[in-house]
Amino acid sequence: MSELQNELRDRQLKYISLCGEEIRRREEELGRKLTACVVTFGCQMNARDSEKLLGILEQIGFVATESEEADIVIYNTCTVRENANSRVYGRLGRLHSMKKKNPDKLIGLCGCMAQEKGVIETIKRSYRYVDIVFGTFNVFAVAELLYNRFTSGSQVIDIWDSAKDIVEDLPTDRKFKFKSGVNIMYGCNNFCSYCIVPYVRGREKSREPEEIIAEISHLVADGVKEVMLLGQNVNSYGKSLEYPVTFAQLLKRIEQIDGLERIRFMTPHPKDLSDELIEVVGQSEKICNHIHLPLQSGSSRLLKLMNRHYTKESYLALVEKIRAGIPNVSITTDIIVGFPGETEEDFEDTLDVVRKSRFDSAFTFIYSKRTGTPAAEMEDQVPEDVVKERFNRLLKTVDEVAHEQIKRFEGTVQKVLVEDVSEHDPEYVTGRMTGNVLVHFKGDASLAGTVVPVRCTESKGFYYFGEKV
Repeated sequence: MSELQNELRDRQLKYISLCGEEIRRREEELGRKLTACVVTFGCQMNARDSEKLLGILEQIGFVATESEEADIVIYNTCTVRENANSRVYGRLGRLHSMKKKNPDKLIGLCGCMAQEKGVIETIKRSYRYVDIVFGTFNVFAVAELLYNRFTSGSQVIDIWDSAKDIVEDLPTDRKFKFKSGVNIMYGCNNFCSYCIVPYVRGREKSREPEEIIAEISHLVADGVKEVMLLGQNVNSYGKSLEYPVTFAQLLKRIEQIDGLERIRFMTPHPKDLSDELIEVVGQSEKICNHIHLPLQSGSSRLLKLMNRHYTKESYLALVEKIRAGIPNVSITTDIIVGFPGETEEDFEDTLDVVRKSRFDSAFTFIYSKRTGTPAAEMEDQVPEDVVKERFNRLLKTVDEVAHEQIKRFEGTVQKVLVEDVSEHDPEYVTGRMTGNVLVHFKGDASLAGTVVPVRCTESKGFYYFGEKV
Protein backbone atom coordinates (compact mmCIF):
# COMPACT_ATOMS: atom_id res chain seq x y z
CA MET A 1 0.00 0.00 0.00
CA SER A 2 1.06 3.59 -0.55
CA GLU A 3 1.94 5.86 2.36
CA LEU A 4 -1.35 7.70 1.89
CA GLN A 5 -3.32 4.45 1.95
CA ASN A 6 -1.56 3.44 5.18
CA GLU A 7 -2.50 6.80 6.70
CA LEU A 8 -6.14 6.40 5.62
CA ARG A 9 -6.28 2.88 7.04
CA ASP A 10 -4.76 3.95 10.36
CA ARG A 11 -7.21 6.86 10.50
CA GLN A 12 -10.14 4.47 10.10
CA LEU A 13 -8.76 2.06 12.72
CA LYS A 14 -8.68 5.02 15.11
CA TYR A 15 -12.36 5.81 14.40
CA ILE A 16 -13.30 2.14 14.79
CA SER A 17 -11.80 2.32 18.29
CA LEU A 18 -13.57 5.61 19.12
CA CYS A 19 -16.92 4.27 17.90
CA GLY A 20 -16.32 1.12 19.94
CA GLU A 21 -16.13 3.23 23.11
CA GLU A 22 -19.49 4.84 22.30
CA ILE A 23 -21.10 1.47 21.56
CA ARG A 24 -19.85 -0.02 24.83
CA ARG A 25 -21.35 2.96 26.69
CA ARG A 26 -24.71 2.36 25.00
CA GLU A 27 -24.51 -1.37 25.77
CA GLU A 28 -24.08 -0.61 29.47
CA GLU A 29 -27.12 1.68 29.40
CA LEU A 30 -29.30 -0.87 27.59
CA GLY A 31 -27.92 -4.00 29.22
CA ARG A 32 -27.54 -5.80 25.88
CA LYS A 33 -25.41 -6.01 22.74
CA LEU A 34 -26.24 -3.65 19.87
CA THR A 35 -27.10 -5.13 16.47
CA ALA A 36 -26.32 -4.16 12.88
CA CYS A 37 -28.07 -5.02 9.62
CA VAL A 38 -26.64 -4.28 6.15
CA VAL A 39 -29.11 -4.73 3.27
CA THR A 40 -27.58 -5.16 -0.17
CA PHE A 41 -29.21 -4.15 -3.44
CA GLY A 42 -27.59 -4.78 -6.83
CA CYS A 43 -24.38 -6.29 -8.09
CA GLN A 44 -21.56 -8.42 -6.70
CA MET A 45 -19.42 -5.33 -6.14
CA ASN A 46 -22.14 -4.05 -3.80
CA ALA A 47 -22.20 -7.43 -2.07
CA ARG A 48 -18.46 -7.17 -1.52
CA ASP A 49 -18.84 -3.61 -0.18
CA SER A 50 -21.52 -4.86 2.23
CA GLU A 51 -19.10 -7.46 3.59
CA LYS A 52 -16.67 -4.63 4.32
CA LEU A 53 -19.38 -2.54 5.99
CA LEU A 54 -20.47 -5.43 8.19
CA GLY A 55 -16.87 -6.30 9.06
CA ILE A 56 -16.19 -2.75 10.25
CA LEU A 57 -19.47 -2.58 12.20
CA GLU A 58 -18.64 -5.87 13.95
CA GLN A 59 -15.16 -4.57 14.76
CA ILE A 60 -16.82 -1.54 16.35
CA GLY A 61 -18.87 -3.88 18.53
CA PHE A 62 -22.17 -4.46 16.76
CA VAL A 63 -23.57 -7.99 16.38
CA ALA A 64 -24.69 -8.85 12.83
CA THR A 65 -28.35 -9.63 12.21
CA GLU A 66 -30.63 -9.89 9.17
CA SER A 67 -33.48 -8.11 10.97
CA GLU A 68 -34.14 -4.46 10.11
CA GLU A 69 -35.21 -3.99 13.73
CA ALA A 70 -31.45 -3.68 14.35
CA ASP A 71 -29.85 -0.73 16.17
CA ILE A 72 -28.20 0.31 12.91
CA VAL A 73 -29.48 -0.44 9.41
CA ILE A 74 -27.51 0.49 6.31
CA TYR A 75 -29.00 0.24 2.81
CA ASN A 76 -26.25 -0.37 0.24
CA THR A 77 -28.12 0.72 -2.85
CA CYS A 78 -28.23 0.11 -6.58
CA THR A 79 -29.53 2.66 -9.05
CA VAL A 80 -29.34 0.76 -12.36
CA ARG A 81 -33.13 0.89 -12.68
CA GLU A 82 -35.31 3.90 -11.98
CA ASN A 83 -37.77 2.02 -9.76
CA ALA A 84 -34.90 0.83 -7.53
CA ASN A 85 -34.75 4.30 -5.98
CA SER A 86 -38.49 4.31 -5.31
CA ARG A 87 -38.23 0.99 -3.48
CA VAL A 88 -35.42 2.29 -1.28
CA TYR A 89 -37.37 5.46 -0.42
CA GLY A 90 -40.32 3.28 0.55
CA ARG A 91 -38.17 1.11 2.80
CA LEU A 92 -36.62 4.20 4.39
CA GLY A 93 -40.15 5.24 5.32
CA ARG A 94 -40.66 1.94 7.16
CA LEU A 95 -37.37 2.45 9.01
CA HIS A 96 -38.61 5.89 10.04
CA SER A 97 -41.58 4.25 11.77
CA MET A 98 -39.17 2.01 13.68
CA LYS A 99 -37.00 4.99 14.59
CA LYS A 100 -39.96 6.80 16.12
CA LYS A 101 -40.24 3.89 18.59
CA ASN A 102 -36.46 3.72 19.07
CA PRO A 103 -34.96 7.24 18.64
CA ASP A 104 -31.42 5.88 19.06
CA LYS A 105 -31.80 3.67 15.98
CA LEU A 106 -29.25 4.63 13.32
CA ILE A 107 -30.08 4.62 9.60
CA GLY A 108 -27.50 4.71 6.81
CA LEU A 109 -27.74 5.00 3.04
CA CYS A 110 -24.80 4.32 0.73
CA GLY A 111 -23.92 2.96 -2.69
CA CYS A 112 -24.72 4.02 -6.24
CA MET A 113 -28.02 5.72 -5.43
CA ALA A 114 -26.24 8.18 -3.13
CA GLN A 115 -23.93 9.17 -6.01
CA GLU A 116 -26.83 10.05 -8.29
CA LYS A 117 -27.58 13.67 -9.01
CA GLY A 118 -30.59 14.93 -7.07
CA VAL A 119 -30.75 12.15 -4.48
CA ILE A 120 -28.86 14.05 -1.77
CA GLU A 121 -31.22 17.02 -2.12
CA THR A 122 -34.17 14.63 -1.69
CA ILE A 123 -32.58 13.06 1.41
CA LYS A 124 -31.91 16.47 2.96
CA ARG A 125 -35.44 17.65 2.22
CA SER A 126 -37.61 14.62 2.94
CA TYR A 127 -35.48 12.08 4.83
CA ARG A 128 -33.74 14.11 7.51
CA TYR A 129 -33.98 11.14 9.88
CA VAL A 130 -31.35 9.24 7.84
CA ASP A 131 -28.21 9.55 9.97
CA ILE A 132 -25.34 8.91 7.55
CA VAL A 133 -25.20 9.07 3.76
CA PHE A 134 -22.14 8.14 1.70
CA GLY A 135 -21.37 6.84 -1.78
CA THR A 136 -19.41 4.11 -3.50
CA PHE A 137 -15.93 5.55 -3.02
CA ASN A 138 -15.72 5.89 0.77
CA VAL A 139 -17.36 2.72 2.09
CA PHE A 140 -14.17 2.16 4.10
CA ALA A 141 -14.88 5.37 6.09
CA VAL A 142 -18.15 4.23 7.69
CA ALA A 143 -16.62 4.31 11.22
CA GLU A 144 -15.50 7.92 10.78
CA LEU A 145 -18.95 8.92 9.51
CA LEU A 146 -20.61 7.17 12.46
CA TYR A 147 -18.30 8.93 14.90
CA ASN A 148 -19.13 12.28 13.30
CA ARG A 149 -22.82 11.43 13.75
CA PHE A 150 -22.27 10.52 17.41
CA THR A 151 -20.39 13.75 18.15
CA SER A 152 -22.42 16.21 16.04
CA GLY A 153 -25.90 14.82 16.70
CA SER A 154 -26.92 15.75 13.15
CA GLN A 155 -27.15 14.14 9.74
CA VAL A 156 -23.75 13.37 8.16
CA ILE A 157 -23.45 13.35 4.35
CA ASP A 158 -20.13 12.62 2.64
CA ILE A 159 -20.18 11.97 -1.12
CA TRP A 160 -16.94 11.72 -3.08
CA ASP A 161 -16.77 12.46 -6.82
CA SER A 162 -14.16 9.79 -7.49
CA ALA A 163 -11.99 7.13 -5.88
CA LYS A 164 -9.38 9.44 -4.32
CA ASP A 165 -7.57 6.46 -2.87
CA ILE A 166 -8.57 2.86 -2.38
CA VAL A 167 -8.42 1.39 1.12
CA GLU A 168 -9.08 -2.35 1.30
CA ASP A 169 -7.09 -3.53 4.33
CA LEU A 170 -9.89 -3.21 6.91
CA PRO A 171 -12.11 -5.78 8.71
CA THR A 172 -14.48 -7.75 6.48
CA ASP A 173 -17.31 -10.17 7.28
CA ARG A 174 -17.42 -12.68 4.43
CA LYS A 175 -20.64 -14.58 3.69
CA PHE A 176 -18.57 -17.68 2.92
CA LYS A 177 -15.31 -18.35 4.74
CA PHE A 178 -13.91 -20.32 1.79
CA LYS A 179 -14.60 -17.88 -1.04
CA SER A 180 -14.45 -14.13 -1.47
CA GLY A 181 -14.85 -11.31 -3.93
CA VAL A 182 -11.81 -9.12 -4.58
CA ASN A 183 -12.13 -5.69 -6.19
CA ILE A 184 -9.44 -5.24 -8.82
CA MET A 185 -10.76 -1.99 -10.28
CA TYR A 186 -13.52 0.59 -9.90
CA GLY A 187 -15.61 2.64 -12.30
CA CYS A 188 -16.38 2.30 -16.00
CA ASN A 189 -15.36 4.17 -19.16
CA ASN A 190 -17.79 2.54 -21.58
CA PHE A 191 -20.90 4.77 -21.32
CA CYS A 192 -23.38 2.31 -22.80
CA SER A 193 -26.36 4.47 -23.73
CA TYR A 194 -28.80 2.67 -21.38
CA CYS A 195 -26.52 2.56 -18.32
CA ILE A 196 -26.17 4.98 -15.38
CA VAL A 197 -23.13 3.20 -13.85
CA PRO A 198 -20.34 5.41 -15.31
CA TYR A 199 -22.15 8.49 -13.98
CA VAL A 200 -22.39 7.16 -10.41
CA ARG A 201 -19.25 5.00 -10.12
CA GLY A 202 -16.93 7.29 -12.05
CA ARG A 203 -14.09 6.56 -14.45
CA GLU A 204 -11.99 3.40 -14.34
CA LYS A 205 -9.33 3.15 -11.67
CA SER A 206 -7.28 -0.04 -11.31
CA ARG A 207 -5.67 -1.25 -8.12
CA GLU A 208 -1.95 -1.99 -8.18
CA PRO A 209 -1.30 -5.69 -8.86
CA GLU A 210 0.88 -5.96 -5.74
CA GLU A 211 -2.07 -4.85 -3.56
CA ILE A 212 -4.38 -7.40 -5.19
CA ILE A 213 -1.84 -10.22 -4.78
CA ALA A 214 -1.29 -9.29 -1.13
CA GLU A 215 -5.05 -9.23 -0.42
CA ILE A 216 -5.63 -12.61 -2.06
CA SER A 217 -2.64 -14.14 -0.26
CA HIS A 218 -4.09 -12.92 3.04
CA LEU A 219 -7.50 -14.38 2.14
CA VAL A 220 -5.97 -17.75 1.25
CA ALA A 221 -4.14 -17.78 4.59
CA ASP A 222 -7.56 -17.21 6.17
CA GLY A 223 -9.09 -20.25 4.47
CA VAL A 224 -10.29 -18.88 1.13
CA LYS A 225 -10.10 -21.37 -1.76
CA GLU A 226 -11.92 -19.40 -4.47
CA VAL A 227 -11.77 -15.72 -5.37
CA MET A 228 -14.03 -13.72 -7.67
CA LEU A 229 -12.15 -10.81 -9.27
CA LEU A 230 -14.58 -7.90 -9.55
CA GLY A 231 -14.79 -4.88 -11.82
CA GLN A 232 -17.33 -3.22 -14.11
CA ASN A 233 -15.11 -4.26 -17.04
CA VAL A 234 -12.25 -6.48 -15.89
CA ASN A 235 -10.88 -6.74 -19.43
CA SER A 236 -9.70 -3.14 -19.26
CA TYR A 237 -7.88 -3.72 -15.97
CA GLY A 238 -4.49 -2.08 -15.75
CA LYS A 239 -4.89 0.62 -18.39
CA SER A 240 -5.02 3.39 -15.78
CA LEU A 241 -1.88 2.23 -13.93
CA GLU A 242 1.40 4.12 -14.18
CA TYR A 243 2.97 0.89 -15.43
CA PRO A 244 0.15 -0.82 -17.38
CA VAL A 245 -0.59 -4.49 -16.75
CA THR A 246 -3.09 -6.53 -18.76
CA PHE A 247 -5.85 -8.52 -17.09
CA ALA A 248 -4.34 -11.73 -18.47
CA GLN A 249 -0.98 -10.86 -16.91
CA LEU A 250 -2.67 -10.22 -13.56
CA LEU A 251 -4.42 -13.61 -13.76
CA LYS A 252 -1.09 -15.37 -14.37
CA ARG A 253 0.34 -13.77 -11.24
CA ILE A 254 -2.70 -14.68 -9.13
CA GLU A 255 -2.43 -18.28 -10.36
CA GLN A 256 0.92 -18.58 -8.64
CA ILE A 257 -0.53 -18.05 -5.14
CA ASP A 258 -0.11 -21.31 -3.23
CA GLY A 259 -3.31 -22.68 -1.69
CA LEU A 260 -5.68 -20.84 -4.03
CA GLU A 261 -7.77 -23.40 -5.90
CA ARG A 262 -10.22 -21.43 -8.05
CA ILE A 263 -10.25 -18.04 -9.78
CA ARG A 264 -13.38 -16.46 -11.25
CA PHE A 265 -13.97 -12.98 -12.67
CA MET A 266 -16.87 -10.63 -13.38
CA THR A 267 -17.54 -8.88 -15.72
CA PRO A 268 -15.67 -8.88 -19.05
CA HIS A 269 -16.79 -6.72 -21.99
CA PRO A 270 -16.85 -8.40 -25.44
CA LYS A 271 -15.05 -5.48 -27.09
CA ASP A 272 -11.99 -5.91 -24.86
CA LEU A 273 -11.74 -9.69 -24.49
CA SER A 274 -8.28 -10.51 -25.85
CA ASP A 275 -6.69 -13.59 -27.43
CA GLU A 276 -4.17 -13.40 -24.58
CA LEU A 277 -6.94 -13.79 -22.01
CA ILE A 278 -8.49 -16.77 -23.83
CA GLU A 279 -5.07 -18.45 -23.95
CA VAL A 280 -4.39 -17.87 -20.24
CA VAL A 281 -7.81 -19.18 -19.17
CA GLY A 282 -7.58 -22.14 -21.54
CA GLN A 283 -4.21 -23.26 -20.18
CA SER A 284 -4.93 -22.64 -16.49
CA GLU A 285 -5.77 -25.30 -13.92
CA LYS A 286 -7.10 -22.69 -11.47
CA ILE A 287 -9.08 -20.20 -13.58
CA CYS A 288 -12.66 -21.45 -13.91
CA ASN A 289 -13.81 -22.31 -17.43
CA HIS A 290 -16.74 -19.90 -17.19
CA ILE A 291 -16.97 -16.71 -19.24
CA HIS A 292 -19.83 -14.30 -18.61
CA LEU A 293 -20.09 -12.42 -21.91
CA PRO A 294 -22.88 -9.80 -21.90
CA LEU A 295 -24.64 -9.67 -25.28
CA GLN A 296 -27.44 -7.15 -24.55
CA SER A 297 -28.75 -7.43 -28.13
CA GLY A 298 -28.08 -9.57 -31.20
CA SER A 299 -28.85 -6.69 -33.55
CA SER A 300 -25.79 -4.84 -34.89
CA ARG A 301 -27.99 -1.79 -35.44
CA LEU A 302 -29.13 -1.73 -31.81
CA LEU A 303 -25.64 -2.52 -30.50
CA LYS A 304 -24.44 0.66 -32.21
CA LEU A 305 -27.24 2.66 -30.57
CA MET A 306 -26.30 1.04 -27.24
CA ASN A 307 -22.68 2.17 -27.76
CA ARG A 308 -21.42 -1.38 -27.25
CA HIS A 309 -18.61 -1.29 -29.89
CA TYR A 310 -19.14 -4.75 -31.39
CA THR A 311 -21.49 -6.32 -33.92
CA LYS A 312 -23.56 -9.48 -34.07
CA GLU A 313 -20.95 -11.01 -36.33
CA SER A 314 -17.94 -10.07 -34.18
CA TYR A 315 -19.71 -11.35 -31.05
CA LEU A 316 -20.44 -14.73 -32.64
CA ALA A 317 -16.84 -14.95 -33.87
CA LEU A 318 -15.62 -14.24 -30.31
CA VAL A 319 -17.87 -16.98 -28.90
CA GLU A 320 -16.38 -19.49 -31.35
CA LYS A 321 -12.86 -18.34 -30.47
CA ILE A 322 -13.60 -18.81 -26.76
CA ARG A 323 -15.02 -22.29 -27.35
CA ALA A 324 -11.97 -23.26 -29.42
CA GLY A 325 -9.52 -21.95 -26.81
CA ILE A 326 -11.12 -22.98 -23.49
CA PRO A 327 -12.01 -26.67 -23.10
CA ASN A 328 -15.65 -27.35 -22.13
CA VAL A 329 -16.25 -23.67 -21.40
CA SER A 330 -19.55 -22.44 -19.97
CA ILE A 331 -20.66 -19.15 -21.52
CA THR A 332 -23.38 -17.08 -19.88
CA THR A 333 -24.75 -13.69 -20.85
CA ASP A 334 -27.02 -10.68 -20.23
CA ILE A 335 -29.77 -9.71 -22.69
CA ILE A 336 -32.04 -6.65 -22.83
CA VAL A 337 -35.44 -6.83 -24.54
CA GLY A 338 -37.30 -3.73 -25.73
CA PHE A 339 -34.46 -1.24 -26.20
CA PRO A 340 -35.81 1.91 -27.92
CA GLY A 341 -36.42 1.29 -31.61
CA GLU A 342 -36.18 -2.51 -31.38
CA THR A 343 -38.00 -4.07 -34.33
CA GLU A 344 -39.11 -7.66 -34.80
CA GLU A 345 -36.08 -8.14 -37.09
CA ASP A 346 -33.75 -6.83 -34.35
CA PHE A 347 -35.32 -9.20 -31.85
CA GLU A 348 -35.00 -12.17 -34.22
CA ASP A 349 -31.29 -11.35 -34.45
CA THR A 350 -31.10 -11.71 -30.67
CA LEU A 351 -32.82 -15.11 -30.77
CA ASP A 352 -30.43 -16.16 -33.53
CA VAL A 353 -27.39 -15.29 -31.40
CA VAL A 354 -28.86 -17.21 -28.44
CA ARG A 355 -29.25 -20.32 -30.59
CA LYS A 356 -25.82 -20.05 -32.19
CA SER A 357 -23.92 -19.12 -29.00
CA ARG A 358 -25.42 -22.01 -26.97
CA PHE A 359 -25.41 -20.15 -23.64
CA ASP A 360 -25.50 -22.20 -20.44
CA SER A 361 -27.76 -19.53 -18.97
CA ALA A 362 -28.74 -15.90 -19.49
CA PHE A 363 -29.85 -13.03 -17.29
CA THR A 364 -32.72 -11.48 -19.22
CA PHE A 365 -34.07 -7.99 -18.64
CA ILE A 366 -36.88 -5.84 -19.96
CA TYR A 367 -35.45 -2.45 -20.93
CA SER A 368 -36.05 0.09 -18.21
CA LYS A 369 -35.86 3.78 -19.13
CA ARG A 370 -33.18 5.33 -16.91
CA THR A 371 -33.30 9.11 -16.47
CA GLY A 372 -29.86 10.59 -17.04
CA THR A 373 -28.88 8.19 -19.84
CA PRO A 374 -28.96 8.91 -23.60
CA ALA A 375 -31.36 6.00 -24.24
CA ALA A 376 -34.01 7.61 -22.04
CA GLU A 377 -34.26 10.45 -24.57
CA MET A 378 -34.51 8.19 -27.61
CA GLU A 379 -37.68 8.04 -29.68
CA ASP A 380 -39.52 4.84 -30.62
CA GLN A 381 -39.87 3.43 -27.10
CA VAL A 382 -41.31 -0.06 -27.65
CA PRO A 383 -44.92 -0.64 -26.45
CA GLU A 384 -45.16 -2.62 -23.22
CA ASP A 385 -47.30 -5.42 -24.65
CA VAL A 386 -44.82 -5.99 -27.48
CA VAL A 387 -41.89 -6.07 -25.06
CA LYS A 388 -43.59 -8.60 -22.77
CA GLU A 389 -44.44 -10.89 -25.69
CA ARG A 390 -40.83 -10.77 -26.93
CA PHE A 391 -39.49 -11.29 -23.42
CA ASN A 392 -41.53 -14.48 -23.04
CA ARG A 393 -40.27 -15.77 -26.38
CA LEU A 394 -36.70 -15.01 -25.33
CA LEU A 395 -37.13 -16.89 -22.05
CA LYS A 396 -38.49 -19.91 -23.92
CA THR A 397 -35.54 -19.90 -26.33
CA VAL A 398 -32.95 -19.40 -23.59
CA ASP A 399 -34.47 -22.27 -21.57
CA GLU A 400 -34.51 -24.63 -24.55
CA VAL A 401 -30.90 -23.89 -25.48
CA ALA A 402 -29.58 -23.94 -21.92
CA HIS A 403 -31.35 -27.17 -20.98
CA GLU A 404 -29.86 -28.89 -24.01
CA GLN A 405 -26.42 -27.38 -23.38
CA ILE A 406 -26.30 -28.34 -19.69
CA LYS A 407 -27.08 -31.98 -20.55
CA ARG A 408 -23.50 -32.41 -21.79
CA PHE A 409 -22.42 -33.05 -18.19
CA GLU A 410 -24.87 -35.92 -17.63
CA GLY A 411 -23.00 -39.04 -16.51
CA THR A 412 -19.69 -37.22 -16.10
CA VAL A 413 -17.73 -36.68 -12.89
CA GLN A 414 -17.18 -33.01 -12.04
CA LYS A 415 -15.25 -31.26 -9.28
CA VAL A 416 -17.77 -29.38 -7.13
CA LEU A 417 -16.93 -26.72 -4.54
CA VAL A 418 -19.53 -27.28 -1.81
CA GLU A 419 -21.13 -24.07 -0.57
CA ASP A 420 -23.79 -25.02 1.97
CA VAL A 421 -26.53 -27.38 3.04
CA SER A 422 -29.45 -27.24 0.59
CA GLU A 423 -32.23 -24.86 1.57
CA HIS A 424 -34.79 -27.39 0.31
CA ASP A 425 -33.49 -30.65 1.81
CA PRO A 426 -31.15 -30.85 4.85
CA GLU A 427 -29.83 -34.21 3.62
CA TYR A 428 -28.35 -32.54 0.54
CA VAL A 429 -25.57 -30.02 -0.02
CA THR A 430 -25.19 -27.52 -2.86
CA GLY A 431 -22.06 -26.61 -4.77
CA ARG A 432 -20.77 -25.38 -8.11
CA MET A 433 -18.77 -26.88 -10.93
CA THR A 434 -15.92 -24.83 -12.30
CA GLY A 435 -18.34 -23.73 -15.07
CA ASN A 436 -20.63 -22.31 -12.33
CA VAL A 437 -23.39 -24.92 -12.78
CA LEU A 438 -25.15 -25.79 -9.51
CA VAL A 439 -25.08 -29.40 -8.28
CA HIS A 440 -27.10 -30.89 -5.40
CA PHE A 441 -26.01 -34.19 -3.82
CA LYS A 442 -26.34 -36.03 -0.53
CA GLY A 443 -23.96 -34.76 2.14
CA ASP A 444 -23.70 -32.69 5.31
CA ALA A 445 -22.35 -29.35 6.51
CA SER A 446 -18.86 -30.77 7.08
CA LEU A 447 -18.34 -30.74 3.29
CA ALA A 448 -18.76 -26.95 3.02
CA GLY A 449 -15.65 -25.37 1.54
CA THR A 450 -14.27 -28.62 0.12
CA VAL A 451 -13.92 -29.65 -3.52
CA VAL A 452 -15.70 -32.97 -4.05
CA PRO A 453 -15.84 -35.24 -7.14
CA VAL A 454 -19.51 -35.68 -8.02
CA ARG A 455 -21.13 -37.76 -10.75
CA CYS A 456 -23.85 -35.70 -12.43
CA THR A 457 -26.75 -38.11 -12.64
CA GLU A 458 -29.81 -36.01 -13.50
CA SER A 459 -30.05 -32.70 -15.33
CA LYS A 460 -32.80 -30.39 -14.12
CA GLY A 461 -32.33 -27.71 -16.74
CA PHE A 462 -30.09 -25.17 -15.04
CA TYR A 463 -28.77 -27.48 -12.29
CA TYR A 464 -27.97 -31.12 -11.50
CA PHE A 465 -28.58 -33.80 -8.98
CA GLY A 466 -25.54 -35.95 -8.44
CA GLU A 467 -23.76 -38.55 -6.34
CA LYS A 468 -20.51 -38.15 -4.46
CA VAL A 469 -17.83 -40.40 -6.01
